Amino acid sequence: MHSQRGQCAKRLSILEAAAEVFCRQGFAGASIDEIASAACVSRQTVYNHYREKDNLFMAVVEDVMDRANAMLFSTLSSFPEIPERLEDDLAAFAVRLSQNCICNQDGKFLRKLVLSEGERYPHLFEGWRQHGPRKIGTALAALFARLSYKGLLQVDDFDVAARQFLALVNADLQMSTLFGVTPTEVELESAARNAVRTFIRAYGAPAQANAPALPAV
Repeated sequence: MHSQRGQCAKRLSILEAAAEVFCRQGFAGASIDEIASAACVSRQTVYNHYREKDNLFMAVVEDVMDRANAMLFSTLSSFPEIPERLEDDLAAFAVRLSQNCICNQDGKFLRKLVLSEGERYPHLFEGWRQHGPRKIGTALAALFARLSYKGLLQVDDFDVAARQFLALVNADLQMSTLFGVTPTEVELESAARNAVRTFIRAYGAPAQANAPALPAV
């Protein structure tokens, strides 16, 4: 039992250290010696667990994707299905989406690896695209359909609306996320407000779309 716990602890330590090194150095620049040193284990221990660097890299990506997907669906569960104030509630949801899925450590890591290693490992990132961005679009489309059914939105194509909502939420944050900068709370709130106001102008029911705009954040 103690031996199994020790092996699990070593494996977790290696994964965490490898994620940090791969993110900083890229696949080609990362060395097993550097990963082993960061994990406080021997080089041979890393090879005993993963055999070669390719296997370790794939394990890291899968581990990060699992965490990112769990956070994504946890955030989706907070979508305002019965909003009292549509703009405020959607803006609060957009802030959570940015904080938990776009600007968090795992989100930054995946974007960086897609850019640097996507060509080398297309099958890995196709899996992420199918289970991450594509699923969030499908889930949001269903949630917007419910709001439309309740008369809060007027949407002809829910899939398009979902993609546009995500694009709007990310619009003011693109430069920050591109260079790995974490936006401030004020910047996240401002980006969310801008996105939601534009979205409601396009898809809001008449009473929502014509509501007076609140002061800019």
